Amino acid sequence: MNKYFAVTAGLALLASSSAFAVYPDRPIKLIVPWAAGGDTDNIFRPFAPLLQKVLGQTVVIANVGGASGTKGAKEAKESPPDGYTLYAVHDYIHSTYYTGVSDVNYVDFEPVCMISSTASVLTASPKTPWKDWGGLLADAKAQPGQITVGATLGSTSHFFPALIEKAAGIKFKYVSYEGLAPRMNAILGGHIDLTDANMTQKGKVEAGQLKFLAIATEKRNPELPNLPTLKELGVNVVYDVNRGVMAPKGTPADVLGKLESACSTAAKDPAFADSMKKQATDVRYMGRKQYADWLKGNDDLNKSLAKDLGLLKR
Repeated sequence: MNKYFAVTAGLALLASSSAFAVYPDRPIKLIVPWAAGGDTDNIFRPFAPLLQKVLGQTVVIANVGGASGTKGAKEAKESPPDGYTLYAVHDYIHSTYYTGVSDVNYVDFEPVCMISSTASVLTASPKTPWKDWGGLLADAKAQPGQITVGATLGSTSHFFPALIEKAAGIKFKYVSYEGLAPRMNAILGGHIDLTDANMTQKGKVEAGQLKFLAIATEKRNPELPNLPTLKELGVNVVYDVNRGVMAPKGTPADVLGKLESACSTAAKDPAFADSMKKQATDVRYMGRKQYADWLKGNDDLNKSLAKDLGLLKR
C-alpha cells in the first residue's frame, strides 16, 4: 500500500511539474511560407533574434515555400497549438483564400502581432521601352494582354497590378512565380516586363538593372522624390504589404500573452527599426486585439477587391 501511494504521489508530482512548465522551455519554429531571400524572409530574419532575446529560447526560421504560400500556411495550421510553432504572415492569407488558391483562412489562426508595412512599387525591366508610366500606359492600350507581369497568383503581387489594370482600364498577361526572389530573377533577366517590387530594389534601379515607374503611396517617398505616386498619375491605387505573427488556433491565452509581450519589445527595438529602414519598410506594431480588428477589416477589403477584380471564388 505504501508503495502504491508513493507511485501515485510521484505521478501527480510529475504531472504537476509538466503542467506548470514555464513557456518557452525549448526552441520555437517560425514558419516563413516563402523561399529565403524574399521580402517576408528578409523582414523576419532580423526580427527572429530580437524575439529570441526576449523569450530566452532559440527562434528558428523555417522556409516552407510552395503553392503561393499555401504549403507553409497549412503546415502552420496543422501544428500543435502550444506556442512552439509560429507563422509569419502577410496579406496573402486573405487574397489567396478568396481567389480559391488556398483553403486556409486567417481565422484558422490566433493573431499575435503585426510588425511591419511595405509600400508597393510598379517596377519594370530595363529592357522595356518605357521611360515612365505614360509610355507603359500607351503601350498597354495599344497591345492589350501582351505586357507580361510576374506575380504569385492570388497573392498581393497579383492584386497590386490587377488594381492598376482596373483603375487604368488596361489588361496585362500574368506569369506565375513562387514569391519575390524568383520574380526578381525573372525581371532582372528580362523574362518579364513588370512586377510588384518595393523600395528595397532602389540600388538596382540606380544601377540601371530595373526601372521604377510609380509608387503606391499617398505621397512621394523622400528617398526617391522624383518617383511619382500612382494617384498623381491618375491611377487611384494605394497599396502596401503588412506582415505579422500568428499561432495555430487554440494556442493557450497565457502563451499568446507572452508572445505578444515579446513581439512588442522586439518590434520596438532600435535594431529592428534600423533593419526595416534599410528595407524601405515601416515598423507598424499592433498587439493582439488591435491586430485582430485590423485583420477582420483587411479580410473584408480583400474579399471586396477579389469581387471587383473578377477573381472571387468563395
